[in-house]
Amino acid sequence: MSKTVELAKHLEKLHINNMYKNDFYWTWDKTDEELDAIFTVADALRDLRERNKSTRIFDSGLGISIFRDNSTRTRFSFASACNLLGLTVQDLDEKKSQIAHGETVRETANMVSFMADVIGIRDDMFIGEGHKYQKTFMDAVAEGYQNDILEQRPTLVNLQCDVDHPTQCMADMLHIIHHFGGVENLKGKKIAMTWAYSPSYGKPLSVPQGVIGLMTRFGMDVVLAHPEGYDVMPEVEEIAKKNAEATGGSYKKVTTMEEAFKDADIVYPKSWAPFAAMEERTKLYQAGDEDGIDALEKKLLEQNAQHKDWTCSEDMMKLTKDGKALYMHCLPADITGLSCKEGEVDNSVFDRYIDPLYKEASYKPYIIAAMIMMSKVKDPVAALMAMDAEDDKRKKF
Repeated sequence: MSKTVELAKHLEKLHINNMYKNDFYWTWDKTDEELDAIFTVADALRDLRERNKSTRIFDSGLGISIFRDNSTRTRFSFASACNLLGLTVQDLDEKKSQIAHGETVRETANMVSFMADVIGIRDDMFIGEGHKYQKTFMDAVAEGYQNDILEQRPTLVNLQCDVDHPTQCMADMLHIIHHFGGVENLKGKKIAMTWAYSPSYGKPLSVPQGVIGLMTRFGMDVVLAHPEGYDVMPEVEEIAKKNAEATGGSYKKVTTMEEAFKDADIVYPKSWAPFAAMEERTKLYQAGDEDGIDALEKKLLEQNAQHKDWTCSEDMMKLTKDGKALYMHCLPADITGLSCKEGEVDNSVFDRYIDPLYKEASYKPYIIAAMIMMSKVKDPVAALMAMDAEDDKRKKF
């Protein structure tokens, strides 16, 4: 029995009917079994590809990518996922569109969706705006479908918003699952999601929020650490607390990196901007106050510089369990002595973990492909079984 068949048999036991023709906004919108299904299908698709089996579920169609912020890993992961399933990718470059000439979100959404099966959107720069844009876009698509403008309703995959980064955090989680040999081995494991110093400003809150919103669902001991004033959204913290209570894990917030790293099994040091400052930034942006934005950036860079000791150094790593915690990062990291003078992580630490970091990133295309497949295929068990039995292989020369 192949690994894919084993995974398909596990998938058959899960209650996942609500995933069909549904979008993927936030991980906490999904049930435990639905998350399990994403991990299961991601592993199956990876197994099929490694055995050179075709995983095309589409003969034609488009995957539309809309990146309103820069991206390397997520952009190429989305393109890889769409290609894996048989879709062609078309990127919407807003600078080359008619948006600058007054085209509305409703109009853009319908114009790009005529033959689209999936739409991936990244909009993470402004608090209160990212998720709102994604929702507005998809509401317009749904209306277009209901009014017979569109032949089909494309699925949304959230490629990062101001609240959550589900494709990143799901990839992180699958990396953790495999690293520790299965979900059953995660209960009681301590993960430190900590702020870290960066010489730049304005990094989104969606990764730390996504981590605490997801990792607390697996019975883990999740610790959030940041200097005073670098809070994340309080509503996401409430989600983390409820998750921990439900799974027998724990969630707590501490004020030092040392306390968070102490005996940790996993560390995730990552810079982000203060929630209050990001709210202020959004208001300045909406008012078109460029001088105010510049002043805020200067203020935040000065604030960051007061916490240069918040870095993942060799000494900090020695505090972790047996000094060998799994170091994680969504990349790119600000690497002290390599990409910057002082940053989130020492070059020696980063270099030691570079292979696991790249492996962590490698799960993202399969996670995205699984999200698409679970929404577009009514019987994913039968689809995986057919792929496994099919003789059609990817051509290699």
